[in-house]
Amino acid sequence: MKKYNVTLWIAICLVLGVIIGIIMPDWLNTPLSIVATIYMAALKMMIYPLVFCSLVLGIVGIGNIAKTGKIGLHAILWYVGTTAFASGLGLILPKILHLGENATIVATDTEVEAATFSGLLDTVTSIIPSNPFASFTNGNMLQVLAFAVIIGLACLSLKDKAKPFIDLCNSVNEISILVVSKVMLFTPVGVLCCIATVMHMNGTETMIQLAQVMIALYITYALYAILIYGGMVKIAGKYSPIKFFKGVAPAALNAFGTCSSSATLPISMKCATENLEIPEEITSLTLPLGATINMDAVSIVMSFMITFFASACGVPLTTGTMVTILACNVLLSIGTPGVPGGAIAAFAALAPIAGLPLNTILGVYISVNTLADMGATCVNVLGDLACSTVLKHTLKNVTEKK
Repeated sequence: MKKYNVTLWIAICLVLGVIIGIIMPDWLNTPLSIVATIYMAALKMMIYPLVFCSLVLGIVGIGNIAKTGKIGLHAILWYVGTTAFASGLGLILPKILHLGENATIVATDTEVEAATFSGLLDTVTSIIPSNPFASFTNGNMLQVLAFAVIIGLACLSLKDKAKPFIDLCNSVNEISILVVSKVMLFTPVGVLCCIATVMHMNGTETMIQLAQVMIALYITYALYAILIYGGMVKIAGKYSPIKFFKGVAPAALNAFGTCSSSATLPISMKCATENLEIPEEITSLTLPLGATINMDAVSIVMSFMITFFASACGVPLTTGTMVTILACNVLLSIGTPGVPGGAIAAFAALAPIAGLPLNTILGVYISVNTLADMGATCVNVLGDLACSTVLKHTLKNVTEKK
């Protein structure tokens, strides 16, 4: 299995899926749809336990780090602020570029009733679940998120008394990540079947639109990294952006290839301490924390794809819906694991909140997830290191104190 390059095979199967989808006969659509449905069900199986437990653990971890002083607090403010900005950017740009207006997404096998959104006020008043178990059963992700926040804050208050529950969440989280990781081994087959059926039923026009989304997405990645991270490093960190990008290149390239900010963490640590000369007092907090909650580029992807699919499916995105998506994007960034495919869980959580039919669009999203995830992970790692570089300067007095 060590020689099994999932990313390479996903790319190969993506191309094969497009070709097969164009030339395949109608009778082949049924068996491929069955495989695609099984694959998507296996992925969705762990979404709720993964999101719930990751968010609880993230809140508990943030609480502990924040207590260590200004470094943890400043890092948290940086990550939350940049994630909110990235999410908003991802919602606005696709509307300006009119992405998805000429695309039409057609359901493959199963139909899912789109979640209704009557307004921001109604969403706020119903966000607290009267029956948390029903929220899991009915797939109400907003209530699941709210319940996770409440439980996470309660665990912080109870401290050691909550340790058994925290250990349970940690175990469930590890199990969920393991299951998702094993399912991801079959992603090439799942991508081939998903993209073939989607291509067969939706035609080339939709796929051209998706290609345009990917191009726009990568241009946004590049501009965001250069202008936002490079600008903050120059202005707030008083450090040369050229030296910064040169120093962090090994970590960025590893993140691009592995699609995992967690797996890139050791290389990020080395680049920060050796190339950028950032004190370990800062990197020991900012980099592990960033690998957990800094998901700027994932927020851009989520907003981009939600806006694209809403346009393609004819679902209007009101101002209230967009505000809710932005808030949930920031919240979900805490619970999105820094592993390949982690963004799938976040997208599956956001789509129903936006009123989108998940089963209709999830196969399309999965087909392009790896392409989007490679660049997103690279940008996220750059954000972790940019934060560390800025804090090296702004908290110089704090780190120099013995």
